[in-house]
Amino acid sequence: MTRATLLSRESFVEMGARERARALLDPGSFRELAGPFDGLTSPWLERQGVVPQGDDGVIVAKGTVDGLPTVVMAIEGAFQGGSLGEVGGAKIAGALELAAEDNRRGVPMRAVILFETGGVRLQEANLGLAAIAEIHAGIVDLRRYQPVIGVIAGQVGCFGGMSIAAGLCGALVVTREARLGLNGPAVIEQEAGIGEYDSRDRPFIWGLTGGEQRFATGLADRYVDDDAAVIRDTVAELVAAPATPAARSDDYDRYLQRMAAYAAADAVHQPDPATVRRLYGERQ
Repeated sequence: MTRATLLSRESFVEMGARERARALLDPGSFRELAGPFDGLTSPWLERQGVVPQGDDGVIVAKGTVDGLPTVVMAIEGAFQGGSLGEVGGAKIAGALELAAEDNRRGVPMRAVILFETGGVRLQEANLGLAAIAEIHAGIVDLRRYQPVIGVIAGQVGCFGGMSIAAGLCGALVVTREARLGLNGPAVIEQEAGIGEYDSRDRPFIWGLTGGEQRFATGLADRYVDDDAAVIRDTVAELVAAPATPAARSDDYDRYLQRMAAYAAADAVHQPDPATVRRLYGERQ
């Protein structure tokens, strides 16, 4: 990559959630729903000494992508680590449900979810878990009609229950800076010990859960540079594709069989990135 290319590139990772949503939608089409001036703040954070945010860390915007009606849901990783509670989760679930209803009325609404989240917000526990379950149901419902595209760019990554949401998307776009895993490194280290998982070992962490590895093992569909224009073009291509009846999540039995075979053969040794690629089957 030339120096001129690097200088002209606009980092998607460094954008906030609202900037990311605006960057994907056609110029002039961005219309935010349930925005910061609508007063939809979490009723639980202030009780625990946390200053709430007007949009609860979730941006929902309707517009078009290359002329196609699309709703974009972007999670703000800078607010509470992108964690989802009652309000932010309801905004995403509601947007997905309304998009599905649009399709049943003949309006071909697509959806893009920009993941930057550690999963459920601990201060809202069960409320956040319920909202994430509704998000899962909303993705499965909508993807029968139109593409549901997930994007994990960085810096937080995508973990917890929202990693399941990412796995349910019809297509998933990742960058080198992205990470995807059910449990975050700090959580694994806390529960299993540093000998099992050192959360400070960045090469090890990205080697197992980074965007390049997830793409190589077929758990992501596109691997792109951290370039807003490239990510926008990739999303536009995926949004324009027809919805596919088969999804990666439908192939769960094959993944379970591979994990069971590995556990039976070598459960005592920690897998390295090469082992994971052999386990899942490296993309050709």
